[in-house]
Amino acid sequence: MRDDLLAPGAFLSPLAVEKAVREALAEDLGRAGDITSAATIPAGKQAKAKLVARKPGVIAGLACAAEAFSQLDPKISFNAKIRDGAKVSVKDVLAEISGGAKAILSAERVALNFLGHLSGVATLTAAYAEKIKHTRAKIIDTRKTIPGLRALEKYAVRCGGGVNHRMGLDDAVLIKDNHIAVAGGIAQVLKAARTAVGHLVKIEIEVDTLDQLKEVLQSGGADVVMLDNMDPAAMKRAVEMNAGKLVLEASGGVSLDTVAKIAESGVDVISVGALTHSAPVLDIALDIEL
Repeated sequence: MRDDLLAPGAFLSPLAVEKAVREALAEDLGRAGDITSAATIPAGKQAKAKLVARKPGVIAGLACAAEAFSQLDPKISFNAKIRDGAKVSVKDVLAEISGGAKAILSAERVALNFLGHLSGVATLTAAYAEKIKHTRAKIIDTRKTIPGLRALEKYAVRCGGGVNHRMGLDDAVLIKDNHIAVAGGIAQVLKAARTAVGHLVKIEIEVDTLDQLKEVLQSGGADVVMLDNMDPAAMKRAVEMNAGKLVLEASGGVSLDTVAKIAESGVDVISVGALTHSAPVLDIALDIEL
């Protein structure tokens, strides 16, 4: 993986990139490979191409694009003009590519799929972050990700100025309403969770009323409280009740139209599932220059 393409200070496993790209290429090439390029492009034909932004946005996924070309032909040159996390305008050149024409054309769609989707996630995240920059709140993602692409999508969120929630079910405790119901109540579920996990594991619990928040504060054992589908006025009261004791996360009913009011309530973080499940693809093209 090309570490020099990642956003400054960001982290992404090279294994996640290699695996995702390899599976995408295998899906696209099928059983016989790119029969169009094989039938129409002379052996040994060389080509040059540019990745060009057709819409303004924030870029993420250059390492995936470079990996797609490299897996089909390690000799292909991928000369990036920017790094992930950069803001681009229409007609900005993201990278120049040169090498075997067949491999460039065969990898084109996979490279653009990753680059367009991840840049779309980064661009939408940046739009949310811009709406709340006058507050102390941060935008975070959720587990509502495309299966198999979670690590890449959460990386794209960071490229756009967001912060990651837990990566999966195994790295933090998040007690939802159904857990509370089955366990027998807030006090019981918090005690059970704190007894079971190690000292480095954070515990978050979901509440949808101020009375439930009061019980969480009285019971102890939580690190984070998710305020589920509360209006900004209730969130503001929750902030006052909490008095800085626990991290408060706002969740539910968040959109670009509502996020500023939510942030102004004083919550610490705002989770937005749309960052990954509803981000429009950023239009990026590959232009061949023979």
